[in-house]
Amino acid sequence: MNGLASAFLLTFAGLFPIVNPLEAAPFFLSLTSGLAESERNMLARKAATNGFLLLLGSLALGPWLLEVFGIELPVVRIAGGLVVAALGWKLLSQDTYSDHGTVEGGRNSKVGSFYPLTMPLTVGPGSMSVAITIGSGKPAGIPHWSAFAEHATGAVLGLLAIALTIYLAYRFAATMGRLLGETGLEVLVRLSAFILMCIGIQIIWNGYSALTHAT
Repeated sequence: MNGLASAFLLTFAGLFPIVNPLEAAPFFLSLTSGLAESERNMLARKAATNGFLLLLGSLALGPWLLEVFGIELPVVRIAGGLVVAALGWKLLSQDTYSDHGTVEGGRNSKVGSFYPLTMPLTVGPGSMSVAITIGSGKPAGIPHWSAFAEHATGAVLGLLAIALTIYLAYRFAATMGRLLGETGLEVLVRLSAFILMCIGIQIIWNGYSALTHAT
């Protein structure tokens, strides 16, 4: 259970500050303002599902594709850890930073569940690179399938938790904005950014340790 909980926390804490559906919720509300509530709820569900599938594909296939191109996983961890730490620092230090792409539209524009609601509004390149980095940290060379199964299950549960936060943030975008206010959103983003920096440094250390151990 320790491996499962560790993988879950790593995946959720690593991705939540970057995906940050609380930040994207006002844009979602603006883009879907001309739709009926039932249609908005359907789009929120589809955006969460698409986001989960994109992140799952990045986490599961990204490290494997890098291996195909001859890039060693410890190197991927160091590079990805630098990206994660840098993203965390930007979130922590800058007045405004977002991994969400700029999207245009209005109540008279057709809004798709994949574009622009899923990508780039919900899942951007930063989110996908973090997922690849987390995927590269899966246990390697472990003889017991149970350990790998625990890690994989924890990671998938972490992605499901991310998808759930996306759905809830979009489903209750108007209510959440009123409850948290600008100050509450700011505190949540800064705290998550500090945790993200710590995760990035830990990933760098794991990659460095693997390289030095191999030599």
